[in-house]
Amino acid sequence: MALSDTAIRMAKPRARPVKMFDADGLFLLLRPTGARWWRFRYRFGGGEKLLSLGTYPEVSLKEARSRRDEARRVLAAGIDPSAARKADKAARETAGRDSFQALAEEWLARRRAKIVPAHAAIIRRRFDRDLFPAFGAKPITDLAPKEILAAVRRIEARGAPSCATRALWTISQVCRYAVQEGRLGSDPCRDLRGAIDPPERQHFAAITDPKALGRLLRALETYDGTPTVKTALRLAPLLVVRPGELVRMEWGEVNLDTCEWRYLVTKTRTLHVVPLCRRAVELLREIHPLTGGGKYVFPNARTPDKPMTREALRGALADLGFGGAATTHGWRAVFRTLGDEVLGFRPELLEHQLAHAVRGPLGRAYDRTTFLPERKDMMERWAQYLSELAAGETRRASNVA
Repeated sequence: MALSDTAIRMAKPRARPVKMFDADGLFLLLRPTGARWWRFRYRFGGGEKLLSLGTYPEVSLKEARSRRDEARRVLAAGIDPSAARKADKAARETAGRDSFQALAEEWLARRRAKIVPAHAAIIRRRFDRDLFPAFGAKPITDLAPKEILAAVRRIEARGAPSCATRALWTISQVCRYAVQEGRLGSDPCRDLRGAIDPPERQHFAAITDPKALGRLLRALETYDGTPTVKTALRLAPLLVVRPGELVRMEWGEVNLDTCEWRYLVTKTRTLHVVPLCRRAVELLREIHPLTGGGKYVFPNARTPDKPMTREALRGALADLGFGGAATTHGWRAVFRTLGDEVLGFRPELLEHQLAHAVRGPLGRAYDRTTFLPERKDMMERWAQYLSELAAGETRRASNVA
């Protein structure tokens, strides 16, 4: 006699397990604890086997019969239902390990040692915001160019073409990692080169007119914000480093006796030596009593164990009325332009000071300490030139190296 929901509900546990049979091998195992387990009994390979189908009432009588019927169809095809279930579970687990998200996490974990935390955080946001919601759970072997293109074009459509280009690059890097690990045949992004229009190149605002530059330098001296922001603003033209590197300057990297600042370049993770002119040393000595007890030269006002943000410098320039005309990064262009056209500095010295790779006659990159004495002299002359501009003086172009 087939089972009914009423019979199942009315059944009382006994001292020993009780089997309540339905039909075609399906029965309910009632344990002394009151637990009710669905079982399917069948024969395969000359022996009797059991397949668990779940528990009652989570799996209803109707659902248990449906699962039994599916197992019988598998059995009719000459396949052991238990083996088929194990194979399916293994396939799902493998798919989980080889999903785009799983491989992206592996790739990022390996890459963290080679990039700065800020860059890693940007990649993490890219994954969490745009890529994982689109196809994070999908096995990477099933990831098609069409899906990838749709995801990056959604980023492009919100007015962020640069982010779309970087997202496509990131996806490609994950896929290439999967290829190298033997978990993917080829990179599906290889046919998408050129699918996203490259963003128009935007240069950082910079003032290269000497008279206008003099006005900016004088304005920096009038800034009435916090001492850390004011010092950073005045150091920026003397050091011509990237804003992110400036705000992350650490006291442990600075040697005021040898007048040098040594740190790892953000983009290349290579050592860079910045000569400190006399004026730069003066400014650092002035702020040392205020921040010298901590890690950063320019600590964050709210969380001193973190560095000041670049936005603080951007906001200060806006407060001074130069928001659209000048940027902290722009000092690098100013130095490269005027250092060449007005002061006649040698190109290789300018490039070294900007932490750009400079190669010798044999094509090998120069060591970062090459030309250090010449660069110290150059930065002293650069500081003197800025002082003249701040005083309202200008020079004509020079051919002196």
